[in-house]
Amino acid sequence: MKKFSIAKTRRLRSTPFTSRLEKYGVGGYTVYNHMLLPTFFKSVEEEYEHLKNYVQLWDVSVQRQIEVNGKDSYKLIQLMSCRDLSKAKINKCYYVPLVDKDGNIVNDPLILKVQENKWRICIADSDVLFFAKGIAGSFNFDVNIFETNIATLAIQGPKSENVMKKLFGKNIKNLKFFNFDYFDFNGSKYMISKSGFSKQGGYEIYIENLKEGLVLYDNLILEGKEFNIKPGCPNAIERIEGALLSYGNDMDNNDNPFECGFDKYISLDNGINYLGKKALLNIKQKGIKKKLMGVKIDIKEIDLIKEENLLDHKENVIGFLRSAAFSPKFNKVVGIAMMVSKYSNPSQKFKVIINNKISTGEVCNLPII
Repeated sequence: MKKFSIAKTRRLRSTPFTSRLEKYGVGGYTVYNHMLLPTFFKSVEEEYEHLKNYVQLWDVSVQRQIEVNGKDSYKLIQLMSCRDLSKAKINKCYYVPLVDKDGNIVNDPLILKVQENKWRICIADSDVLFFAKGIAGSFNFDVNIFETNIATLAIQGPKSENVMKKLFGKNIKNLKFFNFDYFDFNGSKYMISKSGFSKQGGYEIYIENLKEGLVLYDNLILEGKEFNIKPGCPNAIERIEGALLSYGNDMDNNDNPFECGFDKYISLDNGINYLGKKALLNIKQKGIKKKLMGVKIDIKEIDLIKEENLLDHKENVIGFLRSAAFSPKFNKVVGIAMMVSKYSNPSQKFKVIINNKISTGEVCNLPII
């Protein structure tokens, strides 16, 4: 069979750590923010078990950081965000759905307030830079907006703190969840947040000196050996079970925050204003017609999926499968699906055609436990 490859060009960028990933035997890539994101090394299932028991080093430089600074930086950040950020504090991280004027999701980044008039938006997979620049230009805001040349490493897993203490000192243990601070290693200072795209605990290291970043990568591998550290990447099984939603897979610009279960991040009752507020007020009043839910499917393997139709016993489409993976924990495929609202009840039965075979399943809550 003929093999296909993806050409690395300026349109599709590698990261500063791609050479390390290939040294350690990366098995596949996907494209995320026009960059290469590893998908597995040996197998997704094996790395799922390892992540839940030990520690992994991830190259997540694809989480591009958009910096917004200047006198009107807060005005711009808030105008894009349905979450109230009026009381945001320096050195804190905030999970924030960004919405357009129709109330639909543009991105769901982590936003860091670095200084009083300086913010960084750690984006999921969509072009937030142009969204922000378009709004700033329309409102004539006094801001600077640019993509930083920052690469990100994530240390994830139950033994991540052990590794981090060896390199950055014991004070790293005092860093609270969704906070960031600055720590020294080898004469250089690094911004580090207690965060990451897994439910196993960990940290994200934001690296501005890319040459020093390679030295740090190698030292993390070296010092982490006693804790069984391995190179890894965001794990499809673990994130689906833990309801860590992936923009572009589980949700996109056709979905709103209410449909995705982001109610606690939607501010409607105070004086702040943002692009989609009127639309979201209207959606809340009318109610949603669809809702993201977990699903369990009675099969033990699944290939790459499209948005598969979920059917009831009368062949009516009652939902759409958006992400799925085989779960060793449940010994069946688990997934995230956008269900028609009246069929979004746990234990709702359905059937779906996967791998040219009819399979059965049921709806469940998120996270899948």
